[in-house]
Amino acid sequence: MPATMPLTLSPARLLLLHRGRQAKVQQPRSLARLRCAPDEVAATTAEQQQGEEEELVLLASYRTAFNEVIMVIDSPSNRYLVLDPTQNIHSILPKKSAWTNSYWDECVSLPTVVPRGPVALLGLGAGTAAHMMLEVWPWIELIGWEIDPTVIELSRDYFGMSTLEKTTELGGSLSVHIGDALSPSATVEGGFAGIVVDLFADGKVLPQLQEVETWLEIAKKLMPDGRIMVNCGAGDTAVSLAADGDVSSWLQNPTIKALCSAFPG
Repeated sequence: MPATMPLTLSPARLLLLHRGRQAKVQQPRSLARLRCAPDEVAATTAEQQQGEEEELVLLASYRTAFNEVIMVIDSPSNRYLVLDPTQNIHSILPKKSAWTNSYWDECVSLPTVVPRGPVALLGLGAGTAAHMMLEVWPWIELIGWEIDPTVIELSRDYFGMSTLEKTTELGGSLSVHIGDALSPSATVEGGFAGIVVDLFADGKVLPQLQEVETWLEIAKKLMPDGRIMVNCGAGDTAVSLAADGDVSSWLQNPTIKALCSAFPG
């Protein structure tokens, strides 16, 4: 189902002050062996949408072969995983509510329209969708793929992913795989009951998702009556956030075009 593009921390909300002003960057011990981005980063205050001031604290900053920018940012209400120079928020861990008020909330509806069985999360990030789905459906078997091992380590240190990897009393859990979510090996015997596709880079949907063959291969990984849920916000903001909710403009979205060709009707 179409949703929004990844959220963005605007310059008004995220103004990183360099030269070590206002706050120190805390480096997790388990990540000490990894190469950090420049440590001349700090915290600042920002305006919330409600007009209240909220302090944003940069807890960690890294650069890897997969992500030029990885930041863990904390606030009194949320913890954010920010990737790419575009400052897109790829994951949120709410502190005051069980809901994010964003497209991740839609993922909770998937188990109601698919058979009982494992659900794949292609593009795991810090596990926002996994947190919410296991909260509502503690029996669900989630299997997530994330290509950047540093993102997974940060997620375990800062976003409680390790807790999700433990089996609940009702048998649910998250199994984490580090690797290409679109590879042939990203599957299970018998197929998935549902597949959540949330794959972005540099603020845009992966180009592979604009190809019909990619969706046909993903569909092959479903069990009978399984369904795919997609975040396919356009890289072009004008297309992604069409005025007045004009559905016709979504048809200009390259990912939607590929989906329509792959699944006519």
